[in-house]
Amino acid sequence: MSEQPVDPDPDATQEFPIQHWSSLDPVPDEPSDAKRPFLTYSVIVFVIAAAAAVLAAWLLPDRTVEHPVLTGLALTAGFLVAEQLAVNIDVRTGVSWSISFTEIPLVIGLFVAPFEVVLIAHLVAGVGTLMIRGVRDRLLYNSGAMALEIVSAFVVAYAAVQVIGPHGPPWAPVLIGALAAPVSSTLLALVTVRVLGRRMRLGAAVRLTLRILVLGLVNASVGVVGYGIASHAPAGWLLVTITVGGLMALYLAYSGLLRDQRDLEALSELSLTVARSGHQAVLRPAAGLVEPEPVLGGSDDWQGVADRIRDQLGAARVVLRLGIDRPEGESLVVSGDDLPEGGDLPSRGDPFRRLPGAHVRHFRRIDSVPDVRHELVRRGADEALVVPLRSANHLLGLIEAHDKQSRWRGFGTADIRLIGTTASHLATALDNRRLLATLRHDAYHDPLTGLFNRPGFRQAAAAELKNLDKAVVLRVDLDVLSTISDALGYAWADRMVVAAGRRIRDTLGKDAPLARLEGGAFAVLLAGHDTEQAHQVAERLRAGLAMPYPVDRLTVEAAAVVGYCSSDCEDAEKDDVDGLLQRADVALRAARNAGDTARGYLPSMGQIFMRRFQLVSQFRQALETDQVQVHYQPKMSLPNRTVFGVEALVRWTHPEFGKLGPDEFVPAVEAAGLVDALTDFVMDQSLGKVRDWMDRGFRISAAVNLSVRSLADAEFPDRVSAALTRWKVPPELLTFELTESGVMADPQRALPVLRRLSDLGVTLAVDDFGTGYSSLAYLRQLPVDEVKIDKSFVFGMGTDLGDLAVVRSIVELGHSLGLTVVAEGVEDDAARDQLAGMGCDVAQGYLISRPLSASRLEAWLQARTTQSKGLRDETVLTLLT
Repeated sequence: MSEQPVDPDPDATQEFPIQHWSSLDPVPDEPSDAKRPFLTYSVIVFVIAAAAAVLAAWLLPDRTVEHPVLTGLALTAGFLVAEQLAVNIDVRTGVSWSISFTEIPLVIGLFVAPFEVVLIAHLVAGVGTLMIRGVRDRLLYNSGAMALEIVSAFVVAYAAVQVIGPHGPPWAPVLIGALAAPVSSTLLALVTVRVLGRRMRLGAAVRLTLRILVLGLVNASVGVVGYGIASHAPAGWLLVTITVGGLMALYLAYSGLLRDQRDLEALSELSLTVARSGHQAVLRPAAGLVEPEPVLGGSDDWQGVADRIRDQLGAARVVLRLGIDRPEGESLVVSGDDLPEGGDLPSRGDPFRRLPGAHVRHFRRIDSVPDVRHELVRRGADEALVVPLRSANHLLGLIEAHDKQSRWRGFGTADIRLIGTTASHLATALDNRRLLATLRHDAYHDPLTGLFNRPGFRQAAAAELKNLDKAVVLRVDLDVLSTISDALGYAWADRMVVAAGRRIRDTLGKDAPLARLEGGAFAVLLAGHDTEQAHQVAERLRAGLAMPYPVDRLTVEAAAVVGYCSSDCEDAEKDDVDGLLQRADVALRAARNAGDTARGYLPSMGQIFMRRFQLVSQFRQALETDQVQVHYQPKMSLPNRTVFGVEALVRWTHPEFGKLGPDEFVPAVEAAGLVDALTDFVMDQSLGKVRDWMDRGFRISAAVNLSVRSLADAEFPDRVSAALTRWKVPPELLTFELTESGVMADPQRALPVLRRLSDLGVTLAVDDFGTGYSSLAYLRQLPVDEVKIDKSFVFGMGTDLGDLAVVRSIVELGHSLGLTVVAEGVEDDAARDQLAGMGCDVAQGYLISRPLSASRLEAWLQARTTQSKGLRDETVLTLLT
């Protein structure tokens, strides 16, 4: 067997065999500077081979044969047959394997013929074969290589006779000599590769040599055995013929297995390449586009894919046509020969783009319809494999493979099967990348305006700030939205927000990173601006936003307040986007409190940080002095309107700052590492309340919010177990609500804690479901019992079909996974009725009750519910209509 590397240059496609040079296709004229080194090298090889042949003829002992001419003719015929029966396999572009049987006639020659006869027979057969195949420019090198094969075979065989002696098996020297021929030609070929400036790794060279040695051993063994049988057994030649035929069948089967393995490896590599490219594309900074950007990856990514496909098919050219449906036009990736006519393909009237389905078409110029023949001529191809890349009925692209690089055949069934399977993989990968692009766009963009959301602005602004000497982060708040939504509904308020976003974009231009944070709050990064320029921009924005808005045959004027912070502010870090946003927000609040329209941040405004410090330092004392209290918001079962649980919400009545909501102090407490104390306090208060209800015959559960720190605390489940035991409360009456971001902060530590809590029997709920970036991916891994639909979807359910679809999908998803579905933010009867119609299990919101202190909750239960006996003899509380 021999592996034949082919010149990778498509303009000079030559095949380099181990045993001799041959040509796949007519070779165009090579540059003279490329011919000269090889010609010199060929002369050197030929001279060395000639000298070695003369020396071998002089040193080797004479061997007489009765009919030297007939013997020579028979050996010549044997070598010719061995060359013609070679099994040629296209492995990849530039490399083919030629499994030949030349060792068999060589073995016979070593047994029966003198050196000179075998040498002449081999040269006549080899050179004649090359002449027949039209290879005339390599004869000098090939003649030398063939001569060296025969010289090495006879010299090694003679040396083996001297070493083994007369007492060894007579066939052993012949076998060893026959093996020397392919090994010598292989080593010569490796030297030639090096001389021609091509690279081949040492491991690949060793594997190639061993592979040829093994197959040479098999061929030589067959020749030795065949000669022994033919010379000693009656009708032995018939048996030898059958054996050789079986050996060829074995080689053909082996080549098929090699091709299948190669195709599987190629498909795996293609899938991994596309997956890695898609992953890298998703990790790139978000672009400020309204529509999801097409994630086609870099040109190098797809060039590697095209090269690999061409490699596998052995095609002269492979063309990947991607993004056919894009307004800016398709992307062409060409591997191999350049396309004629400037490298363009028609965007309209191309019959390949109109192909239905996703199966492979094999077109040949000689038997195609006129429009297909015209396209083949345009591409300079005689035949082509074309397969559309489709997702459902959507055309994602095309793969075209032009002209098989093989002298034995054109594209066959195996090629059609391979490109079809490859296209299926690529179509799936492209579809997944489109989905990733859409998900990524949705994760970083506001669904209402198409502008950045807060994470998207954080990412885009951080990338900009790294390359800027000065910049300003500007915050804009649009007022009167609550008035519009109360009077006309959320839809009109949303239209005002969209219009405001367009006005800001028109004022700033398309390049400035712009985000809608929430409600009527916007943020923008002004690159290269100082505070004075930022103030001028702020006044222009305020004036533009203050112009009247046409709303439902009315004209509404909206006031806008602007705050900004420079990146060179004394107490701000240049690339801290959140810090700059926070300071811009502080400036905005200061402007609003002072009645101004725009104000820049000053370090003196940092008193808010001092306030946070005060809250943190006074928090433990507040727990001990009952300044921190737990309020409860009831939850109602939608099917039977029973009040079966509450959510525990913490409130702080500060002696200096007054009533504080959790958003004002919980983040500071969590950042200071005091959240464990807060969680234990709320859990203890809630279990005490549940115990009180149980003593009075009520079975009402309590839900407590968990923080990231609690989920990372391996001792937290032990504290929960101790608290349940202390209060003698069944674990099913305690619910912990966690967020996806809390779990994803450190999933390796959070998941074991959640599993231990689940093993205790505690109910686990995913809070704010639908807003996280990994809802579907991690929901099945979390040992949860409930999902809580985020109130933002419930709020918009009555006016936004998208929110309605999201809510319905979450309800169906939760039920399909055996989970209880809770909707929070239910504020009107219409939302409650819609949720009940969808099959939602539990409702929570202002429609039922606001969060109440313990005493006010008792009064609410007495006034708003009726009592009846349940199945467990407990008292059931049913909400009055």
